[in-house]
Amino acid sequence: MKEILLCKYGEIVLKGLNKSHFENIMLKEIRRRVEKCGGGKVSHAQSTVYVDPADETDVDQLCAELQKVFGIASICRAAVVEKDMDKILAAVKEYIPEKLAGYRSFRADAKRADKRFPLKSPEIAAMVGGAVLSVMPSIKVALDNPEIGVTVEIREEHAFIHAGSMKGADGMPVGSAGRALLLLSGGIDSPVAGYMMAKRGARVEAIHFESFPYTSEAAREKVLELARLISDYCGPIKVHVVSVTEIQERLRDTVDEEYFTLLLRRSMMRLAARVAQKRECHALITGESLGQVASQTMLAMSVTDPAAGMLIFRPCIGMDKEEIISISRRINTFETSILPYEDCCTVFTPKHPKTRPELPKVIAQEEKAMLTELEATALLGLTTYYIG
Repeated sequence: MKEILLCKYGEIVLKGLNKSHFENIMLKEIRRRVEKCGGGKVSHAQSTVYVDPADETDVDQLCAELQKVFGIASICRAAVVEKDMDKILAAVKEYIPEKLAGYRSFRADAKRADKRFPLKSPEIAAMVGGAVLSVMPSIKVALDNPEIGVTVEIREEHAFIHAGSMKGADGMPVGSAGRALLLLSGGIDSPVAGYMMAKRGARVEAIHFESFPYTSEAAREKVLELARLISDYCGPIKVHVVSVTEIQERLRDTVDEEYFTLLLRRSMMRLAARVAQKRECHALITGESLGQVASQTMLAMSVTDPAAGMLIFRPCIGMDKEEIISISRRINTFETSILPYEDCCTVFTPKHPKTRPELPKVIAQEEKAMLTELEATALLGLTTYYIG
């Protein structure tokens, strides 16, 4: 029996006259993933994308890929049947029992998009429920709170039969909301922040700051692996690696220790903003969570933001650590994030960092370090990696 995938739209359906713009971006990403898994035909109608896999396509792998496409709310594996009630019922008896194995209750529903079909939705649903019971007499009908649903959709060209669905990634298609640059460390928070902004439609690039020889090649590879993992959701990512070793050494030698972290953060913001402007990114993304560490207090962020001079998104700002960890486990970045490799932010960490800084005093300390030339040199040494 021929089987296809029905990908149901999420938030895109609310976009009115702009719907086609978002739809086309999502379709492009779906086609990319279909080709990755072996190919197939992709079409769309009535807020549903139809994916007809090629014979050589690994359908299980394709389902897993499509579950990571932002914009899709759910995915159903469905049998394709001619729009004839006798053939529909025969297909239900053949196709559905395997899908209902292990379930104790079900509900039958019908969606009649083609209003020319002679039977109405309640009549179709009743006949489908009877067909299921005729081959699975032990399962019960539950109109309220069924364990699984069996649905027949009568559409323009065919009828589709499916039971249950797989959760999609929801959100908005990647690239529909502009481009942003993620400050990607080796920690737990920043990969989650990148994922969350991609879910809102941002095309994500990344910048990573390293401090060789204080940080190792293994630490860089860890960050590139994190980029690869979030590219499963965000699509291909460019990672720009910048060394801040000389900047950190200058700060260590010239400024009061308690200002070190703040001044390094301001330098990173300036460097990131310059790369963002060059790459036509309209915002920066960080993994900061309010109060999590000394550089993430409200006052600390108020003195680092002006150094960037551009919009900064902090999608994790109101989350506690357990919430962030929960998302990192779901997107498969947690185990890589906790690998024990050095991070540039842990180099020369002050014992008592400023948590209530004042901008004029911060700037006075920064002027002592004279970082302008060192920052220009750091950007000249930038290395870019293409991930995905």
